[in-house]
Amino acid sequence: MARRHQLAAVALAVLAMHGACAAAPKKDPDQHRFGVIGHSFHNGGGEARLKQAIADESEASLAFVVVTGIKGADEPCSDKLYAHRRELFDDARRPMIVLPAASDWSGCKNSAGRSLAIERLNRLRETFFSEPSSLGARKLAVTRLSSSAKFRSYAENAHWQVGDVLYATINLPANNNHYLPEAGRNSEFEDRMVANRFWLNRLFAMARREKLDAVVLFSEGDVKALTQPTGLRALLGRASSSKQDGFDEPRRQIASLAQKFQGKVLLVDTDSAKKGEPDIEWRGNLGHLSLGSGAVEVKVTPGAAAPFTLKNASDEK
Repeated sequence: MARRHQLAAVALAVLAMHGACAAAPKKDPDQHRFGVIGHSFHNGGGEARLKQAIADESEASLAFVVVTGIKGADEPCSDKLYAHRRELFDDARRPMIVLPAASDWSGCKNSAGRSLAIERLNRLRETFFSEPSSLGARKLAVTRLSSSAKFRSYAENAHWQVGDVLYATINLPANNNHYLPEAGRNSEFEDRMVANRFWLNRLFAMARREKLDAVVLFSEGDVKALTQPTGLRALLGRASSSKQDGFDEPRRQIASLAQKFQGKVLLVDTDSAKKGEPDIEWRGNLGHLSLGSGAVEVKVTPGAAAPFTLKNASDEK
């Protein structure tokens, strides 16, 4: 009799445990977090700030970290400095995705005062973007625009996927997209715009085909996509503008592609004009997050009403 009671008790305990397991919420396998480090060399920052930001992000459990800018405008555009900063990223524990900033290449000049922008950008590509993976001790596989035969030079544009979210970098520097007002000096800008146009179309075609939940684009410059007017207002605004807006084309293209996409589109930039605490602003399915020199962690919950939530670097870990 006692034996029978013991067996019954064990059976009840097993059933209770099974019920508790069944009632426990399942963790979404696509839920993840990523980090973004703004331009550490803005506003008097420097290598010490960059090192600290990398160390802070390395302690968190992040799928990857995106970093904008490898040097300040007042630092030399030397191969030695490029190689030194690459070592910082290689030593990081998390996968590091580097995004070039205007200060890294567009203002570089030789001893005679002539521009070295194109030559220095090509050197950055060789130093930081020559492999189909991130930097850092733990690698993350990425696909680069340079894998396309027509755009072999544009290795800085990369995409990767975590769960049902497509992430991508696009080279849109903050200095008006490196548009130069002098006639006949915009070959770099014009060629890069052709490559970026192809890149954006490819990214959104992939996201639509695979029915992804979201697309996240990282750039240094703020294209101001949330301010893009529609209809007749858009045409009138373009005709009345007297100053060449280097972000006009990508802003229009991103706004148009986002309208045709069923999921969310989040634009993340590190323009130095950003003041105050970072926040995500939405207009329809198009969101915008600007960091300046700040750093944040972003929690991603695909399918949620608010799929992207922020944790500032200043918050308690």
